Amino acid sequence: MFRREVGIVESISLKNFMCHSLLGPFAFGSNVNFVVGNNGSGKSAVLTALMVGLGGKATTTNRGSSLKGFVKEGESSADVSITLRNKGRDAYKPEVFGQAIIVDLKITREGMRTYKLKSKAGHLVSAKKDELLAILDHFNIQVDNPVSMLTQEMSKHFLHSKGEGDKYRFFMKATQLEQMKEDYTYIITTKNVTLDTVEKHEECLEGLKRKYLEKEDRVKSLASLDDMHSKLEELKNQMAWALVRGSSIPSKYESKSAKVVEAEKKYKGIREQLEAITVRVQQLEPQSAELKNEAQSRSKAFNTAQVREQREEEDLKRSMEAIRRKLQTMEGSRSDRLRRFGEKMPALLAAIEDADRKGQFRKKPVGPLGYCIRLKDHEQALAVEKCLGSLMVAFTCDNHEDEKLLQGLMRGYYQGGRRPQIITCQFFNRVHDTSRRAVNHPDYPSVLQSLEIEDPVVANCLIDQRGIETILLIKVGFHFCGSNPSVLMQGRQPPRNCYQAFTKEGDQCYNNRYYSNDQRRCDYLSRDVEEEIRQLQEEMRNKEAHLDRFSQQKQRVEEDIRNNNSLLKRAYDDRKRAKISAGRAESEEARRKMAQLKASWEEVEQRYRQHKDSISTVAEEAEPIKEELSKSDQDVEKSKHHKKHYEDKRKVHINTIQALKASLDLKEQELTVLKATEICPERSEVRRTARSLDSEISRLKLKISTQQDQQGDREEVIRQYQEALENYSNINQQVKCLKRFIQVLCKIMDDRHRVYTELRRFLSVRCKMYFDSMLSQRGYIGKMMFEHKNETLSISVQPGVGDKAALSDMRSLSGGERSFSTVCFVLSLWAIAEAPFRALDEFDVYMDMVNRRISMDMMLKIASSQRYRQFIFLTPQSMSSLPVNNLIRILRLKDPDRGQTALPFGQRNEEEEEEE
Repeated sequence: MFRREVGIVESISLKNFMCHSLLGPFAFGSNVNFVVGNNGSGKSAVLTALMVGLGGKATTTNRGSSLKGFVKEGESSADVSITLRNKGRDAYKPEVFGQAIIVDLKITREGMRTYKLKSKAGHLVSAKKDELLAILDHFNIQVDNPVSMLTQEMSKHFLHSKGEGDKYRFFMKATQLEQMKEDYTYIITTKNVTLDTVEKHEECLEGLKRKYLEKEDRVKSLASLDDMHSKLEELKNQMAWALVRGSSIPSKYESKSAKVVEAEKKYKGIREQLEAITVRVQQLEPQSAELKNEAQSRSKAFNTAQVREQREEEDLKRSMEAIRRKLQTMEGSRSDRLRRFGEKMPALLAAIEDADRKGQFRKKPVGPLGYCIRLKDHEQALAVEKCLGSLMVAFTCDNHEDEKLLQGLMRGYYQGGRRPQIITCQFFNRVHDTSRRAVNHPDYPSVLQSLEIEDPVVANCLIDQRGIETILLIKVGFHFCGSNPSVLMQGRQPPRNCYQAFTKEGDQCYNNRYYSNDQRRCDYLSRDVEEEIRQLQEEMRNKEAHLDRFSQQKQRVEEDIRNNNSLLKRAYDDRKRAKISAGRAESEEARRKMAQLKASWEEVEQRYRQHKDSISTVAEEAEPIKEELSKSDQDVEKSKHHKKHYEDKRKVHINTIQALKASLDLKEQELTVLKATEICPERSEVRRTARSLDSEISRLKLKISTQQDQQGDREEVIRQYQEALENYSNINQQVKCLKRFIQVLCKIMDDRHRVYTELRRFLSVRCKMYFDSMLSQRGYIGKMMFEHKNETLSISVQPGVGDKAALSDMRSLSGGERSFSTVCFVLSLWAIAEAPFRALDEFDVYMDMVNRRISMDMMLKIASSQRYRQFIFLTPQSMSSLPVNNLIRILRLKDPDRGQTALPFGQRNEEEEEEE
């Protein structure tokens, strides 16, 4: 498999690039390609687009200093599209790009450059330049290498160059030795920077070492402090045993006893104060109670009558308001049956419907349940309503998520009020099988049998929540002796699977109890709405009449009072003046007595208030005393508890001491022997007093505190020591690693430099050999001298044969000879440089026909021997004399107004034949 399957240019097209509106697409062959055309036809534009399209800089093309200069005047952007071959085992990501990689470049008027890397099928793969650089690196395409792409300006510059340093740099850049040299220089710089870093680290390392040694000395000085701490612990142990041996427990007991005595004394004083206040309160309480009873008895009658009248009036108004609300609901249900279930129910169902259309519910909730059922017999409406109760206005949901959403909707319509019940149970498309647990009676249906329910979800919910398949509906009431519900339910054999029943009046009957119903009308299932409205209106009129009668009665009472006053006035003119006078005197006497009673009542009321204020004052004075007394009680109880605790503990210790004394007398002689040979690890013989040990402990604590102040906190000292040690160790390890790295780097660089020198010498020799070989084909003699130390390259060429003339510099040659020599130099560089394709712009400039023919044969010969590479030559010549074969493709560019053509395989068009 040939390597030409990857990296070569398959085609290129230009749009609004430089001064050309459209060039291409040009399909290049895999070996030799000639781009032929007059000046201004776009040859150099093709090469420039190839360089820029593959990531080259504007300055590299020698056609401009900025990318925006490549956009055609008057256009907003320029486009370049390049197709690179991507076949064979060396293909780049063939599973992504396929057998070709399309590089699309867009250059804006502002000089911005964007890339799009596409597969062969035209699918966008990436828009990052890093991906393009990876592709170029994989194919070894060197855009800025003059040997790979030699522009016309670079060729002229090279031909007219008089400096040997320029030729040397050309050679270094063509062979990529310059890049190796730059890498080598960068590594040397990095090594020097690393050496500077090592020196700085070594200076820092000395300071860290001194700091680490200082911290180490401070840690060592802590040893004496540890001894003092050990001594302090020993003294504390001795102090503990000395206190146990001494009288520590009795002293505690005595202190607690003193507290008990003090608390008892304080309690006694507060108790005496409280008793005096209690006596005073007891003296005032009978008189206060008498005054209070008298005041209450005089105002009770008036208050009772007034409260009774107000209560009756309020009850009547509340009843009327309830009837009014129910009447409004029934009138609204004339057009909308849903309004029977509440004023907000239609709006709530509309909100549920809207949420379901938006897909917020997993399954749409069902309700109100009473709206979803129909009665087979409307005489049983009241019984069904009493049976279902709050389930009439309840809703059912399939899952808890739908339940939460429905609760949120209800909160918007039932703010602060009672919301309908929500029952969560899984929805099924068929009704539960109740054949085993349902009640079946020959005369009376169950609630389930008396209802028409279209939705299985509603039926299942009522079965699960109320058990309607087990409840009987008895059409007759309790007053029918022949079908008594209590006899039916409480007999010896009640109906199987029936646990309760309802009569048509709504009475509820169990097997052991019976409940009557006060409700006489249906709220939800009534069939005759107009009859319900008529009854409510009648009841409303009755209530209003009752209220009118109540108002009239009140007015009559007031009228009676006024009539009595007028009667007294008329009686004054009556003949029975004496009797009237007597009555009047009696009336005056009654008024006088009434005034006296009123004054007496006010006096009693005043005295009652005074006594009440006195009691309140005394109670307020007694309150803090009561609190203090309660607190004293708690203190006394607490002190008694402590006293008892220590008395019990003292008794235990006394008993223990007596037992130990008895045991001590028995083992005194044995202890005397054991003291010399064995020391008890838990308890030692303490000869010093507790006071002596306490004084020594205080002195030792003061000494420890002083030394700690001088040395600092122990934990902080140890932490600083460990931190200093860690810093020193880390920096020391880094310095060692850097030194080893520098040693390895120096060795590697020595080896690399040696290889670099050998490679440079090898490439120089090969370049000389190929250069001599190329010149000999024209009969020229040449010499190439490399001065690597001075970085110069001198080329001498003798056009003659033999020793007729001495070798001379290329600048002394004619234009054609210099161009031929340049071609030989470039071809020799081709032989030692690797690249998938090579491009030359006007390689034959300044050549005469002979040199052009020889140069052309040389390039074709090299191209024939390197069929795995692609060659692109740009020339203004017609190339009509080229041999015809399948390895040569000629792309002919005509004037901008005539377009362009591409003739593969060396074919020529008719115009050329006519010109010949």
